[in-house]
Amino acid sequence: MTIGALPKDRILILDYGSQYTQLIARRIREERVYCEIHPPTRPAAWVREWAPSGVVLSGGPASVYGDDVPTADSELLDLDVPVLGICYGMQLLAQLVGGEVKSAAKREYGRAELEVVEPDDLFDGFEPGERATVWMSHGDRVESAPPGFQVLGATGTVPVAAFRAADKPIFGVQFHPEVAHTARGGEIISNFLFRVCGCEPSWTAGSFIENQVRAVQGQVGDHGRVISGLSGGVDSSVATALVHRAVGDKLTCIFVDTGLLRKGERDWVARTFHQILGVDLRVVEASDTFLEQLAGVEEPEEKRRIIGHTFIEVFEREARAIGDDVEFLVQGTLYPDVIESLAVRGPSDTIKTHHNVGGLPEKLPFEIIEPLRELFKDEVRQVGRELGLPDELVGRHPFPGPGLAVRVLGDVTRERLAVLRESDAIFLEEIRAAGLYDEIWQAFAVLLPVRSVGVMGDGRTYENVVALRAVTSRDGMTADWFQFPHDVLGRVATRIINEVAGINRVCYDVSSKPPATIEWE
Repeated sequence: MTIGALPKDRILILDYGSQYTQLIARRIREERVYCEIHPPTRPAAWVREWAPSGVVLSGGPASVYGDDVPTADSELLDLDVPVLGICYGMQLLAQLVGGEVKSAAKREYGRAELEVVEPDDLFDGFEPGERATVWMSHGDRVESAPPGFQVLGATGTVPVAAFRAADKPIFGVQFHPEVAHTARGGEIISNFLFRVCGCEPSWTAGSFIENQVRAVQGQVGDHGRVISGLSGGVDSSVATALVHRAVGDKLTCIFVDTGLLRKGERDWVARTFHQILGVDLRVVEASDTFLEQLAGVEEPEEKRRIIGHTFIEVFEREARAIGDDVEFLVQGTLYPDVIESLAVRGPSDTIKTHHNVGGLPEKLPFEIIEPLRELFKDEVRQVGRELGLPDELVGRHPFPGPGLAVRVLGDVTRERLAVLRESDAIFLEEIRAAGLYDEIWQAFAVLLPVRSVGVMGDGRTYENVVALRAVTSRDGMTADWFQFPHDVLGRVATRIINEVAGINRVCYDVSSKPPATIEWE
């Protein structure tokens, strides 16, 4: 979207490096108010042009009195725009207006009891003297209220745990209202959005689709065709469906069968997008090409490099075959990818540029359309449902771009892929039958590069081992292993061993992230 197409009510978040910055954005979006995260180097003139309804200064790991630490343009406080400083953001506000920030005698991390001294607008709904559980994470504190500010809340160790300017809607809180451990944090954020900033809860999936359809139509105009590299995953599928609504028959999708897909994936994608949604879909059979390139390769990063390079060659060839009038390429970039490139610590080297396989190169002669670049994953799912995509697609677990190649540990062969594909299908089938699929962030099987001794039919076997992995997570950044009912795991293991030739042992991975990753490779 251009600035002119942004929602009228919007919140600007300046990121000072907090591990919770994305959570602030998610909490605001959950209140159906649009927000964006930007680096703290944005000058007051830029903020004025962006025209936010309010500004949030995030927490961060630095000390405001340190050297070369991120700060804010002091003119920000003269824009007549409400400001909320959180943790480091509060300390920065205090420093900008002449307050004193010092190192606390002891770093405070965890739950604390906040006493509400003055309810005011930020604490509307609280009683004077009421105590509430809040989450602290700081090594510095504001010693006393700055000139012209009043104390709104305190804890046993922090005399100024919340304050506000007497004559302006400028607030600061030492604790983190965005985390679940702050019992009434949602109320505090809601008060800032609606009572202080005067926002309306108008950021919905429907309004987003309307705006993006107009934006895509404006970008494409009367120019050439649009192509989409469809993977069947949630991001590329929703991006494709949204662009199809905007440009109709001008869109052509390319689905590359790498031979590394899940069971029935190719037919399922073709049926969903071509027959049900009426999208022009070109299915490319390229499994022989990919498997030939992967023959004998065991190192995970080398697998990814080969798959990415091969995918680029196949995709570019098929794009040319569509015609010379192809000018636009749809990508399923999400907002967390955008945030990485704008982080307070500097641009990320690992930002994903394509969600199919490995990343498409900048040299491709297409203008990029990224209709989902403002959304988090859960918002993408909401948009998908609003677009009428089936729940089976919108609710799908994440699937790695390199496909099953990074779940076949060691050498990738057609035979080993077949064993893994059948094992994985049984695992997901039993999860769905038990009604557990939507409780799990991601579930899959992994074929290990080891063999074990077993007994089948009174005879000794020496066969493959499959590991099962299922995790719960909110965003994939951290994850915990899913605690299956034992009878479900038992059924899965029994079926895999009985139905998949070449497997005689099944294990379950109970590692969390960190220290492990979700995928094995």
